[in-house]
Amino acid sequence: MLVFVTFSNAQNVKPVKNNNEVFCFYYNWYGNPEHDGKYIHWAHPVLKPKGIDSTQKITGGDNVAANFYPLLGPYSSNDAVVTRKHMRMMAKAGIDVVVVTWWNKGDFTDKSIPLILDEAMKNGVKVAFHIEPFSGRNARTTKAAIEYIIDTYGMHPAFYRSAALDGKTFFFMYDSYLTTDKEWATLLLPGGDISIRNTKYDAIMIGLWVKKGEEEYFLNSGFDGFYTYFASEGFTYGSTVSNWPAMNLWAKENNKIFIPCVGPGYIDTRVRPWNDRNTKDRESGKYYDQIFSAAMKCKTKYIGITSFNEWHEGTQIEPAKPFHSQAFNYLDYLPQKTNYYLKRTKYWTNKFQKQGK
Repeated sequence: MLVFVTFSNAQNVKPVKNNNEVFCFYYNWYGNPEHDGKYIHWAHPVLKPKGIDSTQKITGGDNVAANFYPLLGPYSSNDAVVTRKHMRMMAKAGIDVVVVTWWNKGDFTDKSIPLILDEAMKNGVKVAFHIEPFSGRNARTTKAAIEYIIDTYGMHPAFYRSAALDGKTFFFMYDSYLTTDKEWATLLLPGGDISIRNTKYDAIMIGLWVKKGEEEYFLNSGFDGFYTYFASEGFTYGSTVSNWPAMNLWAKENNKIFIPCVGPGYIDTRVRPWNDRNTKDRESGKYYDQIFSAAMKCKTKYIGITSFNEWHEGTQIEPAKPFHSQAFNYLDYLPQKTNYYLKRTKYWTNKFQKQGK
């Protein structure tokens, strides 16, 4: 049950003051028969190039749509026990803000938000939203989404509000490039036809930097900053570490927020068998260390972690276990322990927090 604390308005919710802050992308889209009537996301079609679903399907259970197998098994995002464990894990790893995947009002991902907020509150972490490219997403429907999220969840003590930025929350807009900068400007620039600026729905809007030469897009659109998201180094211009110093400098010169994103590795060949060119071996933790070190050198106030549990793409820091079934021989973290990436995250988040003092 969602726990509410009564305030007269959203501005009375006092944000927690931190120096540097770590965001972690969290996928609350999983279901299983016990809690949801069927496997959701653990079961998944195998994708052809260009995103077309094939007739081949991964069934769930011992056959999950991932190259690794979760220590907690194919869980439900609506299981309070699992959510409690996840929030504890992230809190112990030094993560400040859990960024939930959100696919619109009434979607499966909206169902688990009250539970996540309650468990986040108990563990001292905050919750922000990763607004995905839901069907019909544009500037106007995004405004409706922002209004719904703030009206419905904005009074909860675990709802993230930045102490450094006037108590505003952050919204990460995945695949923001799907909407033109001109259209975003109607929502994100003062004086736009449907602008959120200087209203109770004003927020720190973070777009996704993908290609080279997106400076004009971010200037014209009104986004407050940008993130890189992808854990496969070199997959995009934005996720190429050698480009981060220039991107960071441009952000500072143009009063934008730059959020470099780090991840422990990447592999999605169970659902995209043709995409092995983007696989990044974990190298027993060396890959994670290299990417996190590169992000630290930018000396930004924020770093994003991709991800806690995006199992499809093998970017998870959530514990995985050695597991073999008739369907697949899963990868694991050996010779490291099942919780190695949580502990390594704690090592880096400690360093990052000290850097901000």
